[in-house]
Amino acid sequence: MAFSILELSETFKQQHLSTLKGIRRGIERETLRIKDNGRLSTQPHNKELGSALTHEYITTDYSESLLEFITPATISIDQSLSQLKDVQKFALDRINGDNYWPMSMPCVVSDQDEVQLAQYGSSNIGKMKTVYRQGLKNRYGSLMQIIAGIHFNFSFPAEFFQALKEVSGSDKSLQHFTSEKYFSLIRNYKRLSWLIPYLYGSSPALCPTFLQGQKHNLPFKKAPTGCLYLEHATSLRMSDLGYTNSEQSSLNICYNSVESYVEAVQEAITLPSAEFARIGVKVDGEYQQLNSNILQIENELYSPIRPKRVAKSGQKPSEALSEGGVEYIEVRAMDVNPFVSTGISKQQMLFLDILLTYCALEQSPEFTKEEHSECNDNTNKVILEGRKPGLELHQKGAAITLRQLGNDIFDKFTHVAELLDLANDSNEYSQALSIERAKINDVTLTPSARILDELLVGKKGIVTWALEYAKQFNEELDAHQYQEFDEQQLVLMATESLEKQKVIEQGDALSFDQFLENYFAK
Repeated sequence: MAFSILELSETFKQQHLSTLKGIRRGIERETLRIKDNGRLSTQPHNKELGSALTHEYITTDYSESLLEFITPATISIDQSLSQLKDVQKFALDRINGDNYWPMSMPCVVSDQDEVQLAQYGSSNIGKMKTVYRQGLKNRYGSLMQIIAGIHFNFSFPAEFFQALKEVSGSDKSLQHFTSEKYFSLIRNYKRLSWLIPYLYGSSPALCPTFLQGQKHNLPFKKAPTGCLYLEHATSLRMSDLGYTNSEQSSLNICYNSVESYVEAVQEAITLPSAEFARIGVKVDGEYQQLNSNILQIENELYSPIRPKRVAKSGQKPSEALSEGGVEYIEVRAMDVNPFVSTGISKQQMLFLDILLTYCALEQSPEFTKEEHSECNDNTNKVILEGRKPGLELHQKGAAITLRQLGNDIFDKFTHVAELLDLANDSNEYSQALSIERAKINDVTLTPSARILDELLVGKKGIVTWALEYAKQFNEELDAHQYQEFDEQQLVLMATESLEKQKVIEQGDALSFDQFLENYFAK
């Protein structure tokens, strides 16, 4: 039985309001370590931070210089942000004078060889993680390793899906129904994914050292202070300059069900690539990549949103999904917000709650190839031209201005914001929606416009500008008092993580070659 968003909102308002109190969120914040002069830090991951392999909250992403801070899933936005601040403060005090670069696109990098691939110790799993990154370096270049982003993990409580199941009259198991609804959410998110770079894109400009001979066809302008920018761009991080894989265009990843998605992903990691085969796998006794397939492993699949489940030890992500169903979703299309020390604000998280709840409640027909292509085209257009006056997108094949489409969507979001306000006894969601809607009608309020205004009108170089914010955030973290984690607790976690790494290393019984053979044979 199909219900409109208004009908479902009313039903939840009257009967199932409490199920919306248990929304859980987690943050994965990446940040590049820099020297005082704005150049890339080449320090290794500091031992005082613990093991990048086993620490729950502090690790590295693709490079030794790219820290990643992770918060556990909680039902409080304020708690999540406090946890993130605590972890950032702890790390800042233990990185030997380095600073956090506050932007997504990288700082000054004189040479690609300055980028040190992340190291995870001598265990087989640790070596595999580094070889995977070696493969990424050989496939896409070192500078791709140091682009930072925000990943937002989001889940509804089981009671929410039980209520939806009752309302819809479904006789499916709760696990099957939950996965089905998460994929409905994902499809609706992809229909609206252009909103994310428009509202939150924060990389309209970059340091020219990032290009270093890289081929592109973007009509960059050069500011008097030296940075390169696109006049109407929102998120160069999400453009072809960022982490994308042209080989992946041949893949047909289906988002219509958990079964079709898992089948497509598992097929993708076995498809050979003639281009990547030219790199070689093991050359002169050294691994250059894990294999020469289009995807080395599932993590290489680029997607702005992913269905996720916490995997067991040694289990592939798709195997975990197939066995246990979708547990949460990961929004991956977020630039680092350079205006807040945490890289993501409470305002953004409130809006994401509205967007994702809407995507879960709204009807979500299965994708056709044509609609999927239209959604991607809309997002790509906003990435490069999002602030262009009168910009037109497409909806079901028909042209419509971004402003008109945005206002139509926000009209529907209103019902969800009211629902979430009622559930949480607040008016924060309606206020957040009003702030974001203002950006739809006034492009100068978007972060990408604000950044270009500060760079161009303020006549500041991108490094000078970024360092001003880095200094401001350092002072904020210095003054911050631990709230969710005790400092000694974090010291203990760091020590225990190093011990865990030793145990893993001592427990290896196979050669690395045999380990990889067994992993890919499963």
